Amino acid sequence: MTAARTAEDRALADLGGCVADAAVETIQREMTAFARRARTFAGRLHPELSLVSYSLLRQLEEGAPSRATDLAERHALDKSTVSRQIATLERAGLIERRLDPRDHRVHVLHLTDAGRNVLAQAGESRRTAVRERLADWPEEDLVRFAGYLERYNAGPGPAPTDG
Repeated sequence: MTAARTAEDRALADLGGCVADAAVETIQREMTAFARRARTFAGRLHPELSLVSYSLLRQLEEGAPSRATDLAERHALDKSTVSRQIATLERAGLIERRLDPRDHRVHVLHLTDAGRNVLAQAGESRRTAVRERLADWPEEDLVRFAGYLERYNAGPGPAPTDG
């Protein structure tokens, strides 16, 4: 009997034998561990990039220039949190504010060349770490896991922060 099976059996017994409840409990616990690992790893990607900073840079890279309020809304973050992250990213030269050509009262955020470079380096570090962690997984498990994550993140609820 594997350790995972033992943990599943314990969770099932603790919840009175309800398989779905035990599965949800396991998922919640493992997602918490996953989030902790992501936050810890993010700090090693680049000394000035928190997981939130990385997510904001990725959003700027993937989409059109955005206002800080748009980023806060997209990532379900408090505006003050986003403001602090943006200030840090600006001081590091990774993003810059420019006047919105459609509305000169508004500033939009743009990724700088330095921001693109840092993001590329951090992204490669992340891909390498994930590849190493999943190196012994069969390809069909990787495809299934990727599909499950996409399905989960596409569901209702606050938008996840990218990482």
